[in-house]
Amino acid sequence: MAEERLVAIPQMLHARPGTQVIILDDALQHREVKAGLNILLTEFTNLYTRDFILPAGDLRDVKSSRKRADIIMVTKCKSYLGDEEKNKIIEEIKPLPHQQIFFTKLEYGSPYHLFTKEQKFLNPDTHILLICGIANPKPIKEILNSYSSTYDMMDFRDHHIFDMDDLKDIKKQFEKIESENKIILTTEKDSVRLAKFETELKDMPVFVLPVKHKIMFGEEKLFEETVKKFIDHYQAPQQD
Repeated sequence: MAEERLVAIPQMLHARPGTQVIILDDALQHREVKAGLNILLTEFTNLYTRDFILPAGDLRDVKSSRKRADIIMVTKCKSYLGDEEKNKIIEEIKPLPHQQIFFTKLEYGSPYHLFTKEQKFLNPDTHILLICGIANPKPIKEILNSYSSTYDMMDFRDHHIFDMDDLKDIKKQFEKIESENKIILTTEKDSVRLAKFETELKDMPVFVLPVKHKIMFGEEKLFEETVKKFIDHYQAPQQD
């Protein structure tokens, strides 16, 4: 598939003419692709209202582009977020009349083996080597503190593509751990890039920590209905 979305979308529709919905990641800043429904994600600990555009901050577009969003999703909230703090965030964001705001938190599941999918139940005696190549590893580090009393971490850049040298370093670091009850743990995002090394990793205890975003304040159904309503009633603009 082509890297350029303006080229990739027609190719996708040609290859799969029955396609009804296309979901794009990081698409708000792509002016050439006009989405029917725009969802703006902003992290609870780094709201776009307090951020700056690259390279000074993490924003990939000017703040005024938030006007084009139909839904604003405040992600990675703390699990005990209360109504008062929620309302303060809404006041800070100042949504436009057509915009809905939802809040989500991360929910982690039981680790599963990268290849066999066997589940692993961690205990405080499990020594973990965390392999992590994501933009913000803080949430996963916090959850590990509740899983295990001991863990080491090999931190890679976001979107890191693992190679054989990385694999050697990972094995070397894992071998240094003296505990017999030890595993390698990685994120679902990183597991996709490690899966190609099945031959090299198949005999090692490499586990994946699954995660999902949970919509808070009992608004899961409202979000689903909003998206479904858009899909059911959407009509493509007429071409000139």
